[in-house]
Amino acid sequence: MATVAELCTKTLSEVAGLVKTKEVSPVELTQAMLDRIGALDRTLYSYLTVTADLALQQARAAEQEIVQGRYRGPLHGMPIAVKDLCYTAGIRTTCASSILAHWVPEYTATVVEKLYAAGAVLLGKLSMTEFALAGYHPSVHPPLNPWNPDRWPGASSSGSGVATAACLCFGSLGSDTGGSIRFPSAACGIVGVKPTYGKVSRYGVFPLAESLDHIGPMTRSVVDAAILLRAIAGFDPRDPTTRRETVRDYLDMVDKGVKGLRIGVDETYCTTGVDPQISRAVLATTAVLKDLGASIHPVQITGIEAATDIWYTICAAETAAAHEQWYPARAQEYGPTFRAFLEEGRTISGVDYAKAHVVRQSLCRMLDDLLQKVDLLLCPSMPVLPMELKDFSPQGILSRDTVGPLLRHTALFDLTGSPTISVPCGFSAEGLPMSVQLIGRHGEEGVVMQAGYAYEQATEWHKRRPPV
Repeated sequence: MATVAELCTKTLSEVAGLVKTKEVSPVELTQAMLDRIGALDRTLYSYLTVTADLALQQARAAEQEIVQGRYRGPLHGMPIAVKDLCYTAGIRTTCASSILAHWVPEYTATVVEKLYAAGAVLLGKLSMTEFALAGYHPSVHPPLNPWNPDRWPGASSSGSGVATAACLCFGSLGSDTGGSIRFPSAACGIVGVKPTYGKVSRYGVFPLAESLDHIGPMTRSVVDAAILLRAIAGFDPRDPTTRRETVRDYLDMVDKGVKGLRIGVDETYCTTGVDPQISRAVLATTAVLKDLGASIHPVQITGIEAATDIWYTICAAETAAAHEQWYPARAQEYGPTFRAFLEEGRTISGVDYAKAHVVRQSLCRMLDDLLQKVDLLLCPSMPVLPMELKDFSPQGILSRDTVGPLLRHTALFDLTGSPTISVPCGFSAEGLPMSVQLIGRHGEEGVVMQAGYAYEQATEWHKRRPPV
């Protein structure tokens, strides 16, 4: 058997089985992961806070329970981490900002409570862009892409993407408002699931834009994502957007295959404004899925430019509302990217915001109509390879024109609240990861992951690890 240190690079589901049978100690596993963080994260910058004492305490408790025959499931004793906008009582939650640099919440986010209830071990809080937008506060060193430190690591859940890809945790939580689970998953070569809006509670998660925010898992395999999503999903009376729906056991669904599934592909959407290497890799996935028994159907996705435009309007206005307590009174404490976005948000009129929601409703209907004809849609997770950092300033100012092309394949599905999965689908000539996205009907995360798993198991891309 591999050494405990070597097990850190395996998937959560592979190692969980060894913990269950007592072949691996949660304490030794947690210490090995902490050692790995200590050795590697000084150059990757994926963690803002490492909770070593808490992690070892939780690992000891998990080990004792497992020895006593009280095994809780595949997260029991497994070291994971969460994005630093998830509140953790007694542990600082900074949102990678100056304003909350020393803030310690008095209560814990529902998603973290649920991870604790599943027996997970919390390694720490992961880095992110300032308040989950696109730029980093000057006081925060951006996480570095483990495949190439000169390339973009993805958007706001960048710490989650880097730590998961570099095997500094067995899985993580990210948030997605315009693509921030999918971009770092694509840029770092991992799996990311954005659940249906309202599937996962956001109570105790600092908002970027209330009507767009989603919380979801980021992992090294689809099965791992299914394990994490099953743990965190479900109704929460403290979050009025959650639904009273039974949470499926996604582990029972992922291996059902794609035979009979109808997958819609808009070839124009997969190629216009998309790096040719990514287009080829994404369209090649359709042949794999077809060989596995799915049928591929041409569809037309419309309103993309309108989607990115109204996303900007809605996100900016809702972000300004979320920061009313601090902006403009403490404007100078924000970094340049976020401060400029707040300024923009405060100029948006109620009329423009209302008009944006009318367009949003029409986009929801367009997508719903498409998903009556097919079971899933397929497109890139990200239209470009991870950008060179010299071309993407960590304190750059956003505009509608600059964000529109990047958000073409993500913002629409935040507006509609649709479940998506991003799965590695190849590597570029430069050795950078590429990713395919599958989109389903509301509440059908199981089907989305089922297709993602079938593709993953038919290929080898998910088995690669970055050279850290």
